Amino acid sequence: MKLDARIQKIELILSDVDGVLTDGGLIYGHDGRDVKVFHVRDGLGIKIWRAAGFHFGLVTARSSHVVKVRAAELGIELVRQGHEEKFPVVEQIVKDLGMELEQLCYIGDDLADLACIEAAGLGATVADGVAEVKAAADLVTKASGGQGAVRELIETLLKGQHRWDDLIRRYHWAGRS
Repeated sequence: MKLDARIQKIELILSDVDGVLTDGGLIYGHDGRDVKVFHVRDGLGIKIWRAAGFHFGLVTARSSHVVKVRAAELGIELVRQGHEEKFPVVEQIVKDLGMELEQLCYIGDDLADLACIEAAGLGATVADGVAEVKAAADLVTKASGGQGAVRELIETLLKGQHRWDDLIRRYHWAGRS
């Protein structure tokens, strides 16, 4: 099936965190807790995706309080942390939502994401994803992890579904002609 036709079916995005929503660097504070840097454009993109009535979730091998905080801030309810083997978790989320894998877009950057990318209706990775993941992905963003790659993906999907213009209309000045 062509990429355009596959984009039309996407209703769920599941994303890795480290290396996708962040640059993959690990920073620890004096108390031993991790610190993560997220790009605000990804956050707005996720809000726009959810405003379109679609689902967005996080599946990550690591567990982090920071991820819980960021997910809550963005209204993301599908958060699965501490799962090194991600595909069974992804498969269960899809099943629980009453969806098929062809409705899923999965974005990841490393080998732990490979099965999810291969199984998804649309597999995506970031510009700095590992070679094996890039080879398996249907779509590679121009942006690297932590640099707005998820926003880029969301724009690509919503533009491909001809929804983007309607969804961003509220951000324009009302007097604009």
